[in-house]
Amino acid sequence: MNQMDLYKMMLALKKSAVDFGRDEEGAQIVEYGLIIAVVSIALVIALSAIAAGGGPFTNFIARVTTCLTGAVGSCV
Repeated sequence: MNQMDLYKMMLALKKSAVDFGRDEEGAQIVEYGLIIAVVSIALVIALSAIAAGGGPFTNFIARVTTCLTGAVGSCV
């Protein structure tokens, strides 16, 4: 392998690294995931506030809590 081949290989490696750094395809998926997480947290907080007042969501919140924290088969 001569110096010219080595130089070409290094340029190709550099180009690949730069192209990989500029790729933003996965960034959109991460952004959508963060949006979904924030909306979910806001929804849980809002429903918890509604349920704390003894409203119609109290039983619903209790059932969801049982399903998420209870033993297998405790969901009805």
